[in-house]
Amino acid sequence: MGMFSIHHPLVFVFGPLGNIISGMVYLAPLPTFVRICKKKSTEGFHSIPYVIALFSAMVWLYYAVVKSGVYLIFTINAIGCLIETIYIALFFAYAPKNARIQTLKLLGFLNFGGFFWIFLLTHFLFKGSSRIRVLGWICVAFSVSVFAAPLSIIRQVIRTKSIEFMPFSLSFFLTLSVVMWFFYGILLMDLYIALPNTLGFLFGMVQMVLYVYYKNNKKLTEEQKLPEHVDVAKVSTLSTSEGHPVSSSPPNSDTQPNQVQPSEDAN
Repeated sequence: MGMFSIHHPLVFVFGPLGNIISGMVYLAPLPTFVRICKKKSTEGFHSIPYVIALFSAMVWLYYAVVKSGVYLIFTINAIGCLIETIYIALFFAYAPKNARIQTLKLLGFLNFGGFFWIFLLTHFLFKGSSRIRVLGWICVAFSVSVFAAPLSIIRQVIRTKSIEFMPFSLSFFLTLSVVMWFFYGILLMDLYIALPNTLGFLFGMVQMVLYVYYKNNKKLTEEQKLPEHVDVAKVSTLSTSEGHPVSSSPPNSDTQPNQVQPSEDAN
């Protein structure tokens, strides 16, 4: 039983705000895909963040279906599933053959195989509140692993003394998103929603502090940049209890691409 009713006004403040901000995070990679469509090439961008974000949204969507009363978790993750599916379809349309094969393997292993086993085990081995608890801890475990992904970006910022791969606006909105979902979970006394977003908030604050500290440093030269970097920012919100931050800047056309632009799980 929650501390507050789902009809409490504060629930309908933090929940919708979480939906709006997480929706903005989901749409963050849009310029990347506009670029891909215009050039008819993925230019070395990776599908991994979008596949992971889709899996995260699928698991949280299943949790929202099993547990009644978390309607706003259902809405944002249903939207997330749709958006990530579109991104992956566009990637398939313009990616080279090897990238398509790797994406299919990851989709088969994680989104089909992984989700199938989660559904099968939780549906047939657990009933009622036990099913909710098991599924909730699965969501927490996956969300914590996703929220820990920015550690590699934090290390890169400290090592290079450059925030080129960590735009402040993305870090800010991701942090704001996890704050909304944290209070939404607290108001409903839902540990599985609130807990992973506590970690997400801490990592978000660290990223913003690093941004302020290194913001006046010069950008990296081409020799200093990593040859290729996969964006994990989009899976640091609750949905993607999405999705991680790295550079949202597209690679220069005359240089080796460095990174995928991010999307928030949400929750």
